[in-house]
Order: sequence, then structure tokens, then C-alpha cells
Amino acid sequence: MMHLETTCLTKNSYQEEKCQSQINALYECCNAFYKERGEDARTPSCPKPNLLRLRMKQRGQESS
Repeated sequence: MMHLETTCLTKNSYQEEKCQSQINALYECCNAFYKERGEDARTPSCPKPNLLRLRMKQRGQESS
């Protein structure tokens, strides 16, 4: 999933607004990952849980 986000950002000169759906999907996936494995789980594709919650809140996504 992270690869798709990175490809979109690279293709669009790192204009995040052009990759909203990919970024939202990544954050939803990461949220599910932490729900399933706990907040101590780690993956290079996801921000840490507290940062993920902040980013989702900033984007208007629910993190519950």
C-alpha cells in the first residue's frame, strides 16, 4: 500500500492533494493494522499510532 502512495506522490510532484484517496486508504489500512496488532506493533509503511490518529483527525477521518 505504501508503494501506491509513494508512486502517486512521485508522479504528481509530491502534490499531496492529488493523492488524497491513496493516502486515506493507507491511513485506514494502518488504523486496522494497529487495531488488530496493538499500538506496540511496527511497520515501515505506517506512522506511529499517535501520529496516525493526528493525521486522520486533520484529514477528517475517524480513527475509531
